[in-house]
Amino acid sequence: MSERAPATASQQPSPETPSAPGSTPLTKARRTGLLVTFVLGGLTALPPLSMDMYLPALPEVTTALHSPAATIQLTLTACLAGMALGQLVIGPMSDKWGRRGPLLAGMVVYVLATALCALAPTAGTLIAFRLLQGLAGAAAIVIARAVVRDLYDGVEMARFFSTLMLISGTAPIIAPLIGGQVLRFADWRGVFAVLTVVGLALTLLVWRGLGETLPAERRQTGGVGAALRTMRGLLADRVFAGYMLAGGFGFAVLFSYISASPFVVQEIYGASPQAFSLLFGLNSVGLIAVGQINGKLLVGRVSLDKALASGLGTITLASVALLLMSTGVFGEVGLVPIAAALFVLMSAMGLVLPNTNAQALMRTPHAAGSASALLGTSSFLVGAIASPLVGIAGEGTAVPMAVVQLACSLLSVGCFLGMCRPWRDREAMVAAAA
Repeated sequence: MSERAPATASQQPSPETPSAPGSTPLTKARRTGLLVTFVLGGLTALPPLSMDMYLPALPEVTTALHSPAATIQLTLTACLAGMALGQLVIGPMSDKWGRRGPLLAGMVVYVLATALCALAPTAGTLIAFRLLQGLAGAAAIVIARAVVRDLYDGVEMARFFSTLMLISGTAPIIAPLIGGQVLRFADWRGVFAVLTVVGLALTLLVWRGLGETLPAERRQTGGVGAALRTMRGLLADRVFAGYMLAGGFGFAVLFSYISASPFVVQEIYGASPQAFSLLFGLNSVGLIAVGQINGKLLVGRVSLDKALASGLGTITLASVALLLMSTGVFGEVGLVPIAAALFVLMSAMGLVLPNTNAQALMRTPHAAGSASALLGTSSFLVGAIASPLVGIAGEGTAVPMAVVQLACSLLSVGCFLGMCRPWRDREAMVAAAA
């Protein structure tokens, strides 16, 4: 695989220099716009909104559609798989035709697909409509990340990803709370009705507030073959692939929690949908807080690799604790110890997710859309595989969730150490000093 030397944070051009991507006066103005920050935050919030607002309704959906929990969990898997596969198409499209057009088209289809989910008569049709919803919603994920790469570079990009986490991180807090409250007045279909309204509002916000960020002279030429060659070149870069896989397996840890926690908290420990929503929101607060510590305090003072290593070590330890508790090593444990371990695990994601994205995208200024697509696709596909595994032993045990989390944590650490080789910069500095 390619050993192309990465541009480290200190080597990256300043976002204000002419050599930085997107350094035209127009994009400089965009950088300072709170509206653009809000729009990009809304786009990155769409996946957790689509997933998390629906979580409190999962037990009700199993009853209403007369399907087992494992089948209903496939509605999460279908949406996640759609978001993964859609990014592979929309990412290269945005490199070729710009960001704005593909984004608006995807948002319109997302609104229509979400409305169809509210009308689904069976579990099978709900799974199909959730797949379509995910395919269209992929535009928000992949293009938001590519726009950040258009406008920012180096440590500024890492800081902006942490800022987006502050905005988009409110979605996991608000979404289950909204979902729980909707269930007080409507059935699970009402959740999708609310999501339809949210999608329509975000589409209008994108139309009014986000201009084109990829100038014509920087767009990719060629057709499908050129896009595939670009992606093949990115995957041949060992370090890029390492950060991509480390982030993907880290996301699988997160999504195994998202998929299993409604059943673990509500079915095993007897919490109400509203109590589950509060616990889920508290965990999201931890993720946001650590993300802000990463962006405001660590970035620029501590290397991104060191911050990432701390996050990966923490999620691994939290996964070990969850496995020991769920298998009864510490005897009968209640909800509080389980919730504490989940809080630590979720909080550590504030170090893992923004830093894997930033480190990978720093290597790919020439193909931000394709790189963003690969990052998103790997994360969502691994998450889609993890989702049904957490329910493989039924609804009465948390052991599968803990096993999946620990396995994915160890794989993430392995990819980071074995492929990214984070000590490479230190060795280069020592060699240069000698």
